[in-house]
Amino acid sequence: MTKEATPVKGYLNKAGNFVLEYLVLIAILLLVIITAIIEPRFLTVENFTNIMRQFGPLSFTALGMTFIIVGGFIDLSLPGIISLVSMITLSLYDTIGEVPAMMVGIALGTTLGILNGTILVASGATTQAKALFITFGMSEIYKAVSQLYTGGSPQDRNFFESPMPVTNALSSGSVGGIFPIAFFVFLFFLTILFIFQKKTLTGRSINYTGGNFVAAELGGIPTKRIMIIIYAICGFMTAIGAIVLFSRTPVASPLMGADYARDSIMAVVVGGTSLLGGRGSVLRTVLGVSLIILLFNCIVLISTNQFLPEVIRGAVLVLAIWLDHRRHAKG
Repeated sequence: MTKEATPVKGYLNKAGNFVLEYLVLIAILLLVIITAIIEPRFLTVENFTNIMRQFGPLSFTALGMTFIIVGGFIDLSLPGIISLVSMITLSLYDTIGEVPAMMVGIALGTTLGILNGTILVASGATTQAKALFITFGMSEIYKAVSQLYTGGSPQDRNFFESPMPVTNALSSGSVGGIFPIAFFVFLFFLTILFIFQKKTLTGRSINYTGGNFVAAELGGIPTKRIMIIIYAICGFMTAIGAIVLFSRTPVASPLMGADYARDSIMAVVVGGTSLLGGRGSVLRTVLGVSLIILLFNCIVLISTNQFLPEVIRGAVLVLAIWLDHRRHAKG
């Protein structure tokens, strides 16, 4: 009896591991099939274009957050960076021009990321818990600075006199009327970051640092430099996300990035990157972003309840953390 049951148990364990490993892909496939059956509008070209447009601010911030979490840390400063970059970039449109203003915004976001990493290194914060509180504090500082800079007032893009061809292209531009330009920008940075993560020594060192910080340091990996690099990447990608975000809104507010730290962490963990660090990739994050975007797209199509998305968002986050714990427990 025991001898016959053992192979069955082995097969069940393998099946369970397979489901855990590819759960996001399975969920995406089931979601597409079920929604297509319930709501025919889901498979229309218009909805397909809408889904690709949603690969906007969240996709950029989530790609940056991937390196933070893989490196064994966390970053709650995204709302503050989005706020400060948005306000300063927009304010420079009429002064120095659209593209130079964007370059300043990207440089500012990268600098704020470097500042985050430098403060963590200087304070000896080598754990996720310490990074959480410090970066939350930095976010509050950045938001306060953005409010001081603008007097707490939102900025209406319609008041700017300079032409905004790039901003408009990111907002509503498309190729063939189907493929949004912002989606191609996302694919470009995804490719660059994937090559960096998989093909460079620094990219691989991020995984080692997140897997075991002390062992990585003893093994000769420059862990402090890695900390600054991952926060610089996150600041850079968050700045790009901020530019895409305010390109799609007529009014930019100092508080416009409020939910992006939470949603970025959720996308990364849903994709299968371990919250404990050391394991994950930008491709997994793309799967997490895809599932979240598809899920909310389906909710909008099927339900008119405005509070349901928030319930689903909380449930998905709890489930993602539980699954991450299960994956880690299985080794």
